[in-house]
Amino acid sequence: MQKWAMFTVFCLAGIFSIYLILFTLPSKEEAEQEAAFEVPVREIDAGAAENLLSQQNCIGCHGGNLEGGMGPALDKVGSTKTKEQIYRIIMNGGNGMPGFEDKLSEDEVINLSLYLAELQ
Repeated sequence: MQKWAMFTVFCLAGIFSIYLILFTLPSKEEAEQEAAFEVPVREIDAGAAENLLSQQNCIGCHGGNLEGGMGPALDKVGSTKTKEQIYRIIMNGGNGMPGFEDKLSEDEVINLSLYLAELQ
């Protein structure tokens, strides 16, 4: 009886693994597009970035000095994330943060990403 139970568990784990591989991994094209994306280098408008941080209520979760709170600290985010990673997080959101793809222009997100990437 125990052999059949172990066999069943093994088969279910195998089927679940195949499902994950087939349906949850990004396609090769998606992975290449994401890897190829690069935030353009521009002059940073720090005033506009700081204004966006306060206007979009970022300080409500990330703190007035970006020290963190309900959301993670952003005062040194550039030492742990690239400007591309920061850009994707701002656009798509994640871990409780809403995405800002529909609320900010691409130029605003690029400027904000570059600004935050400089904080080390």
